[in-house]
Amino acid sequence: MTRNTHVVVIGGGYAGVMAANRLTLRDDVTVTLINPRPDFVHRVRLHQLVGGSDDAVIAYQDVLAEGVRLVVDTVTRIDAAEHSVTPATGGTLDYDYLIYAVGSGSGSGSGSAGPSVPGAAEFAYPIASLEAAQRLRPVVDAAPATAPVTVVGAGPTGIETAAELAEQGRRVTLVCGGVLGPYLHTRGRRSVAQRLAELKVTVIDGPDAKVTAVTRDTVRLADGRELPSEVTVWTAGFSVPDLAARSGLSTDAVGRLLTDETLTSVDDAHIVAAGDCAAPSGLPLRMSCLNAIPLGARAADTVLSRLAGEQPDNLHQSFSAQCVSLGRSTGIFQFANRSDVAVWLHIDDGLGARIKETVCKGIPKHLSEEAHKPGSYSLHRVPGGAGKRRQLLRAHRAEVPAVADRAA
Repeated sequence: MTRNTHVVVIGGGYAGVMAANRLTLRDDVTVTLINPRPDFVHRVRLHQLVGGSDDAVIAYQDVLAEGVRLVVDTVTRIDAAEHSVTPATGGTLDYDYLIYAVGSGSGSGSGSAGPSVPGAAEFAYPIASLEAAQRLRPVVDAAPATAPVTVVGAGPTGIETAAELAEQGRRVTLVCGGVLGPYLHTRGRRSVAQRLAELKVTVIDGPDAKVTAVTRDTVRLADGRELPSEVTVWTAGFSVPDLAARSGLSTDAVGRLLTDETLTSVDDAHIVAAGDCAAPSGLPLRMSCLNAIPLGARAADTVLSRLAGEQPDNLHQSFSAQCVSLGRSTGIFQFANRSDVAVWLHIDDGLGARIKETVCKGIPKHLSEEAHKPGSYSLHRVPGGAGKRRQLLRAHRAEVPAVADRAA
């Protein structure tokens, strides 16, 4: 009698849930999903939680396949040699394959508020996790409508949070730390800036728009300016949990698990990564839900291919874009090329908002459909993108030795 293959998925976000659902395609595969929360966090709506228009939580029963065992816990260590993980509550859990999908946070620690900036950890509120957003919500509610609010970081989360709060009539300053919307094309950036101006958001950008210190009621900039701030929201920076590094697995400089192009760990063929915490060939994809879900499907396909005795396919992404809400009635959908570089084409205003909302509603729908019909998701298999990925890899590999030579 052939025993079941046990796959443990660490992390129940977009990538982890997609991977877990897809693995139920085979009856001889048992799937355990380990996640620190009993509910699914719809992360792209966390700014709405802070603004009060959504709770950003979905019951796992609505997006997770019935056959997946959910363990509410945190993994403290991966023992690759023993094919086991250690949960925080004790004991060990063995696996045949492991999918590493622990996600990401802000600052230099998952969910942290830029501890390298004096006062940020004490006085600024991060928004990268459900718990952080839930802590921030009552603080915002308790602040007078005229109280100055400062949002640090002008990526999509910072822009969305600033717009969400400004639409409520709050006095919001957005400190970019550089350029507004770094991913956006110049035309898209102008559109976003115009909408923020309509919402009376003060945008501070440029080389001096870097925060050097945060106090209880001020934000200090590199040029010496001090901004009054009763509530400071921190959205800048990127980090991943250090579980892989602590477990002795190879990671990139940020802490993402190093893999090959099939998302398989360079250290162990039984460990596969997905989502923001994966660094395939040292050239990770942009942190986004747009990439996380296809990467989750690709990671599951890698495991399923190996179980079938087949060579897994290499990843490729055939479509890139970014959608950003600018309050409840306006948004922008920024198109990009296959190198994930924004192009001139974008859709903004009310239609942009409707596209953004359609995307937000479509995400749990994708997961639910995969839960009920595993193998049905196919966007990661759309033709195109493979050649561009190979071109990017060649350029990256040529750059790495050049950087090493300069450092030497």
